[in-house]
Amino acid sequence: MAVSERISQLMGALDTASGPDTSRATSPGGDWREANGDVNGTDMDRTRNRPRTFHYFENLPYEVEEQAKLDENLATCLKYLYIAVSAGDFAPGAVHWTREIRGWLSLKFDLPRSTRVKLVKLYYELALAPGLDYLVAERFASMFMVLTKRKHYLRAVTELKLDWRPLYRELKLFVLPSESGGSHPSNVKRNIRTLTKIATFAQTYFDPQEIPTMLEEFLPFFSTSFSEGAYVVVGLLNLLLPTAPATAERTDLQPQEYIPTFFHLWSLVNRSKIFDNNFVDILSRLARDSLSTAHIPFSQYGIFTGEQSSLIFTAALRLLEIPVGQATSPYSATVDLGAGLAVMLDRDQRKHPTSFQIARWIVMSLSPACMDHSDSIMSKLEGLIQAVETFFHPSNSGSWTRTLSQLVFYLADFFVIRWNREHSGEMDIPEDRKLNEPLKRRFVLCLREVIFMGIFAKSGTAVNHSLSTLQSLAFLEPTLILPGALQRIYPAMQGLVEVHRTISSIRALHMLSKVMARTKGYRCHVTTVLGLALPGIDANDLEKTLHTLSYIQGVCYTVPFHDLTQEKNDTSKASSKDGTETPLEGADADTGLAVRWITEQVERLENAGGNVEIDYDQELTDHEEEMILRSSTTGLSEFLITFLGRVFTLLENLPDATRVRTGSPEEHVVNTLPAAMTPLLAALSPELFDVALDKLANFITNHVIHQARDAIAFICSGLVKINPEKALKRLLPHLIAGIRTEIDEIGAGSTRTSGSDPLPRDRALVWNISILSMCVVHVGDAVLAWKNELFEIAEYMQQKCRGIPTVHVSNFIHHLILNLSMTYTIDYSIYQPEELEKGLTTKSWGRLVDAKDLEIKWHRASPEEIDFAVKLYESQTKGAIKMLLALLRPDPPIKRDGTGKDWSDEVSRNLVLLRLVLSGICVLFDPRHDHAPDSSSLDSDSNSDPDAMDIERTDNDAGLGEADDEEVKPTFQYETGYPLERSDKNYKLIHDLRQQVGETLHQVHQFLIRKQEDDVPCFNALYSAYRSWFIDVGIERSAHVLDRVTRLLASDILPFKFSGLRKEYPRPLLVRRANVYHLQRLRHNATPRIKTKLDELLLLDLAESSVSLYTEIRRTAQSANESAVKCILGARPLVIPTLLDALTKAVAENDYPRIKGAMFSLLFGSLAKTISRDWRFTPKLIKAFIEVTGADKPSVQKLAANATFQVMDMGKAMERMVILDKESVESISFAIDTDEQDAVQHKIQKRRDYITKKRARIEGKKAQLSKELVEVGTTAHWKKVSRTAAIIVNLGMRYDTIATDEIINLLTKGSIDPHPSLRGLYAGALVGLFSVIQTRAITGHSYEKYLLGVEELPDKITVTVKADDPNWTEEHLDSFAKPEAKYYVDFDYPGWLVWTKTMPAFLPNAPPLAYDDVENGVRKKIGDLLNRAWFSTYFAYMKQEPRDSGADRFRMSSTMMLTHAFELIFCGFTEATFEDIKDLTQSVYGDGSDKHQHRATAEIIGAMLSCAPDLNPEQRQEIWEFAFPIIRGIFKDGLTPENAGYWTTFLHVVLQAKDPRRGWPLVDWLASFRLDMDSNAAFKESSKIHLLQQSICDAGWHFRLEKPILENFMEHLDHPYKGVREAMGQTIASIHRTRYHESYKDVASLIKAQKESSSIGLRPYQPTEEFSTMITEVFDRLEVWRGQRPAGQQTPSSYTSGGKTVLLWLDSTLSSHECTQLVKFFPNIFMEQLLHMMDIKEDPELQSLAYHVFRHLPNIPHRQGEDAEFIAALIRIGRTATSWHQRLRILINIQVLYFRRLFLMSERQQQHMFDCVSAMLSDAQLEVRMGAATTLSGMIRCSPIALRDRIVEALKKEYATKLTNNPLPRKRIPGTPSPAQTKLILTRHSAVLGLGALIQAFPYASPPPEWLPDILATLARKAAADPGIVGKSVKSILADFKKTRQDTWHVDVQAFKPEQLEDLEGVLWKSYFA
Repeated sequence: MAVSERISQLMGALDTASGPDTSRATSPGGDWREANGDVNGTDMDRTRNRPRTFHYFENLPYEVEEQAKLDENLATCLKYLYIAVSAGDFAPGAVHWTREIRGWLSLKFDLPRSTRVKLVKLYYELALAPGLDYLVAERFASMFMVLTKRKHYLRAVTELKLDWRPLYRELKLFVLPSESGGSHPSNVKRNIRTLTKIATFAQTYFDPQEIPTMLEEFLPFFSTSFSEGAYVVVGLLNLLLPTAPATAERTDLQPQEYIPTFFHLWSLVNRSKIFDNNFVDILSRLARDSLSTAHIPFSQYGIFTGEQSSLIFTAALRLLEIPVGQATSPYSATVDLGAGLAVMLDRDQRKHPTSFQIARWIVMSLSPACMDHSDSIMSKLEGLIQAVETFFHPSNSGSWTRTLSQLVFYLADFFVIRWNREHSGEMDIPEDRKLNEPLKRRFVLCLREVIFMGIFAKSGTAVNHSLSTLQSLAFLEPTLILPGALQRIYPAMQGLVEVHRTISSIRALHMLSKVMARTKGYRCHVTTVLGLALPGIDANDLEKTLHTLSYIQGVCYTVPFHDLTQEKNDTSKASSKDGTETPLEGADADTGLAVRWITEQVERLENAGGNVEIDYDQELTDHEEEMILRSSTTGLSEFLITFLGRVFTLLENLPDATRVRTGSPEEHVVNTLPAAMTPLLAALSPELFDVALDKLANFITNHVIHQARDAIAFICSGLVKINPEKALKRLLPHLIAGIRTEIDEIGAGSTRTSGSDPLPRDRALVWNISILSMCVVHVGDAVLAWKNELFEIAEYMQQKCRGIPTVHVSNFIHHLILNLSMTYTIDYSIYQPEELEKGLTTKSWGRLVDAKDLEIKWHRASPEEIDFAVKLYESQTKGAIKMLLALLRPDPPIKRDGTGKDWSDEVSRNLVLLRLVLSGICVLFDPRHDHAPDSSSLDSDSNSDPDAMDIERTDNDAGLGEADDEEVKPTFQYETGYPLERSDKNYKLIHDLRQQVGETLHQVHQFLIRKQEDDVPCFNALYSAYRSWFIDVGIERSAHVLDRVTRLLASDILPFKFSGLRKEYPRPLLVRRANVYHLQRLRHNATPRIKTKLDELLLLDLAESSVSLYTEIRRTAQSANESAVKCILGARPLVIPTLLDALTKAVAENDYPRIKGAMFSLLFGSLAKTISRDWRFTPKLIKAFIEVTGADKPSVQKLAANATFQVMDMGKAMERMVILDKESVESISFAIDTDEQDAVQHKIQKRRDYITKKRARIEGKKAQLSKELVEVGTTAHWKKVSRTAAIIVNLGMRYDTIATDEIINLLTKGSIDPHPSLRGLYAGALVGLFSVIQTRAITGHSYEKYLLGVEELPDKITVTVKADDPNWTEEHLDSFAKPEAKYYVDFDYPGWLVWTKTMPAFLPNAPPLAYDDVENGVRKKIGDLLNRAWFSTYFAYMKQEPRDSGADRFRMSSTMMLTHAFELIFCGFTEATFEDIKDLTQSVYGDGSDKHQHRATAEIIGAMLSCAPDLNPEQRQEIWEFAFPIIRGIFKDGLTPENAGYWTTFLHVVLQAKDPRRGWPLVDWLASFRLDMDSNAAFKESSKIHLLQQSICDAGWHFRLEKPILENFMEHLDHPYKGVREAMGQTIASIHRTRYHESYKDVASLIKAQKESSSIGLRPYQPTEEFSTMITEVFDRLEVWRGQRPAGQQTPSSYTSGGKTVLLWLDSTLSSHECTQLVKFFPNIFMEQLLHMMDIKEDPELQSLAYHVFRHLPNIPHRQGEDAEFIAALIRIGRTATSWHQRLRILINIQVLYFRRLFLMSERQQQHMFDCVSAMLSDAQLEVRMGAATTLSGMIRCSPIALRDRIVEALKKEYATKLTNNPLPRKRIPGTPSPAQTKLILTRHSAVLGLGALIQAFPYASPPPEWLPDILATLARKAAADPGIVGKSVKSILADFKKTRQDTWHVDVQAFKPEQLEDLEGVLWKSYFA
């Protein structure tokens, strides 16, 4: 609808001159103030906070409307919107006016800010209004987003505040179901995605004063005992918490007040990716919004503290998921499974990727303060990038590639935004926070290396991101980026490296073209590089060709192709000013100077090492630089000639294009060519233009290349557009002569052709016609000079041609008429006209024109052109009409004998001609032609008839439809420069002819239907013509002009977009923007028209053919019909009846093709919506649809299946009541004048009554229909019935009456229908019916309460919390250990994190629900049908084996159904009694041998226990007395592996989210379980433990019977059975997991406690005293057992069994959120024990478990300072452990820990770790040495630079001296080596490995660091000849080095001195003879 997204992003830029506070005096219509003329208009009247960059209105070639007129239109829209909303007319009323307002906005009219505020509030309210149909609400939501899309429309909080509560209310229904009660109205079910989107837009406008209230509201739901709570709270905080800064006086709202609490919550759920994502998102938004607020303290860490920023960086490092060594992922998969419903609160990952948030956080926290401190955000960013640097290299790609390239892209992007906006004053930031030059330089240097690697990446997305980043960085610091880029680009372009690097280089040049052309010195390289790019145009490599072309296009937009040495400058004056002649003066006459200079520069780049930096500002004087530039431009003509040559070669070698629009590369090239040629031709100087014109003209006359036809035609079109007079004169004579020759002499086009390709003899003709038609379109009035020639050739070709060429002829006429009648821009130059006249100088290079002052050349149709166009139109249409009528006569000029196809060719040819001519002249058709002439001005029309809205023809079938009231609403026309007056004779002629064409088409239609009904080509041509006839009025809609032009513009703008700059585009693109705007106005005016008699005839024709027997005809007619009904008011109700009749008839006759045609037209297009609203048609459609089900043809069934949902939706209840906030609605009533008030109120009243009446009628129809359908349901075939059932359910259930007797009957009996899928359907519906009854009772029988979700549960009470009592929490928890209770606490969250004043609880013996008569009536009716037979049948079906194995599980649906049924039994409404049920249950269970018996029993008993809580105590007693013995018996002895799953689910159903005391007998019995050490039935034991664990997990921290269980488990850790051990391990972990809770007395004290403890809050999960002793004891026992186990024992021992239990427990805990609980035990207790376990070879299971747990350790987040002991322990074991396996394994963890804690370790710790690893290089064991080497290189690689350099220096010295001081003895002593020798070899090996590690730490650094060649040479000289392992290591190190550098060897080789290379030769490259 609106302008494409991109354009709206470009809206306006800040002009520094008019700061944010000047009014828009520049806006069209002068400075308009309030209507009452108050000169000091208040602040709110300004329309924008920032003036527009682009003056849309002033750039149009015609006068636009006055501001007053626009305001009046807006007021009309608002008035009618007000009426519609007040009257409850949402769809179509309010939706229609919303659309109008959007249209008004999309034409770039400015909305006054006060109005915008009111509209935003209204739409926010509407989008969330309870009771509104969700489809309509979506429309309002999207309007809300349009109105708040840009931040600068409205200032947050100062100008607009929104209330977060309505949104929270809606979100709560999804994520906190416990809060909002169970039920939710189905017709108001919203889409959660829409809600999260609304939140994203509205969040900015929530009031920061509300933060405390929000925290009070959300935080109490936080609980990790049932972890969904935690996720929901964090999701809500992320969506709703306002991050805008509060006012300065509210110090309690400073971010640092509550950030510690956030960090605390964050640390409560460890190892979770969702948590990391959410918190990084919140904090980054805080950073962004607080940046500009002076009263929030800001340091080198932004608004954060150092500790906080280290943690966030650590999280960022985790989120990038970089693989380290052998580490597992830092996240645990099991933790995020607990997110449950909170997953719905996630932002859309594609739109908000993690890397976006990380980058936002980093860049928004940067400030100059970073330069003054050694540790700051900047230094950490450098650390981060350096740590992951190697992962950017193309050879090292993987899942991380995309994330990393995105991260760098967003970093650069945000930096550029900030830089630009701070400098333009658009971001208002305190001075000391503004980015400055040194910071910018440091930032660019930080990203430079990785980007140069990234542009050569293997993945496409990574390359795209990297190229954009490169562009941003070059924009920031050209002198740092361009030399490096050129250094890589030159070799690539000269073909010295692989092809893919060449392609990347060309793309990089394209992105850099803008910056290069503007930067001094570098612009001299442009022409050279252009020349080097030419070989890229190559028919063998089309991808390269594409990129080369777009590069050339990019250059042409910024660089004029003028030979500057010929500029009109007066050198004489210039030199006399200098006084002396400079010797250089004449040197720039040819390319000599430039060539010399470039050659020097290229050599300089080749010889410079890495990190080149060239600053031409210092090196060249301006004068020298200009000389070089001038000299370089002399090569342009040569470039042009070569370029054209290559293009022609390319075109000659294009393969045959078989089909159009296949998306093949050839096609892309053909599309890109003209796009690149137009700017190129426009940039040429007149001399060069002549050259190009000449070349092309010769090419065209001497060649015919059929497959390059379109491309050449486009190129010619480009030529003609740029200089029409010159080009037409050169091209037209040739073309016209060529056409005549072909026709006269060769006889081209004289016969009909079959197939789609022209015959070889016609090709030259088609070639000429195509080129001719492209030469006359969009070129302006230059064609008038040739009008006679053109007219004649058109007539001539129409007479002579047959077959395919005729289409091209019609196309030519279409193009010519378009060219004459349209308004469009004809301006392609890069510079304004006056600048070209002055002559261009070197200053013009790369200079962009200001978007504010454009002078655009437009073409507007002059009277002569219109006359010529009309003449053409007339002659062509009359000819065609005459011919067609002749062909329809009984004696046609061409025989219609059915054999030859000549007749149908001739018909379709003329139809095509008519269609194209109509489209061509469409701009001259007046869309309002059929309105009465006097109402041409809208105002008189809408004012003269105040009741225009009320022409609802009530007689017409009692106004069931909504189609009638859409027609009369006024729509607005805006000026588009329409050239004709109503009185012109041309005006009349055009419209009369159009009428004639329409009539002719109708005649053709009738004739074809009668005589030629299988003539597909004719029909297709006919309906395409129909389509054009309907839709091409005012704008050529059939060609999708607007979409096409907008898309092309968007793609051309892309390389010129810089974030934070507004519309800095080359002039041709700005001109095209103006053209698009004109088209937008045309499109806006092409509104639906009033229908005429002729329209009706033609529409019915289309409807008739939409159900044709022939697929092709049907399809064409359907699409034409779809398009046509959109253009004519009231067309839909006109065609629906005929289509419906056709459908019913076809169904009756089983006429499949017609069934398909009718269904398609009715249900899969825009008609479906009209039908569903218009109950004159709906019943008929639904009945026919149900009948279709019987059709026996798969394709028909597939269609029906796809439409089922739509048809079902038609039956849903209409909006009965919508609850809106009065104020928001009233706020827009300001648009109504005071004198109109009463009339408006009257109108509202009338409308409201009308709507109520209509609703009542429709509901009546629905009730009647459902009655009829019920009868079908009882008798028909099951297939039909299943469709019917689905529809009935929607039709028949209503809140007021619940349901009719027939439906109740059908559903209850249907639930035991023999057919399984019907049974399911009916049962589901019956459950639905029950829940409607229940919901009605709970919401107090009031619909309003139901919509608002106000529920009154009789047993729900509110308990006051005595949080101040220190023992309150203890008492609260203790009460869960006793069976009797004053009240039940079903929810898990109250008091887990904080207590609130009250908590919800439930009474044990509540009064029953109060049902009213309606509800009881229905319950009775159902009850009457539920007799013993019903239950026994139902139970029997439950016991059946399910049809597919997927359904073989505990089915909640049957339990729910039975719960409701049992409730009726206990209320005494049923025939069956509880005794019957007991019997039946026993018989279902039978002997319990079959698993299906178990499933059914579990479901039945589950239902009993589920309905128990609501009954009176005696009945409850009865149920438990019956059920419990059965359950106990099964749990004791009946569980088997195949039925255990059912019973676990059963337990979950009975206990989940309920107070454990409700199921006390069960819980108590399970908790009394003790291990039976004598039993050998392992499964029995373990299954009981599993059930126990299930109940512990369900009860969470409310489970209080754990002590004896734990003691029992601890005694028997070494249980002999594996199953039992696993169950024990997990249960122990579950118990400990649910022990933790914080229970602060209120939110305030929670926040205070966190803030006081540290900037990152308190550390959660501190192990208690008893927990610590327990762990220590367990491990002491393991140690004792280890001592008892003899080495090498094969059989299980206490040690191995106990070890496994403990490991399972640790594994479960460590991969869960409370893993930090164990941190303090890592160093001294766990690690050594784990290492011992890994050494037990006899028990592989124990080994792998221990290894698994061991690898968790470094991934567990430690707090700063907690890791000291852990590191010390790692180092201790690494150096002293006796077993080498242990030393080796320690290395794994050292590397991971080092990487994960990069930002959290002190330098001392890092140093210690390095010392330890380098000491391990001299380990006696070879494997450990090798491991240490890899670890060392990995650690060096990810260290920050400063530390890295120090360490490299130290290690290099140490190892080089070691190698030199321990030389090998000369002579080898035979025999076993002595210890001294062994020691020597070991020393040498460690030195070699150490040096190798240094080399391998920089695998991709190109060119290599300067110390590296030296080491390589040392290795080659000193150690390569060593025998054995040392020599081998050296060789592999050197070989690796060469291998990773294949790509860049040509650069790297320069880093070596010749003698070093010689040393290497001997080792690396074997000589041939060796």
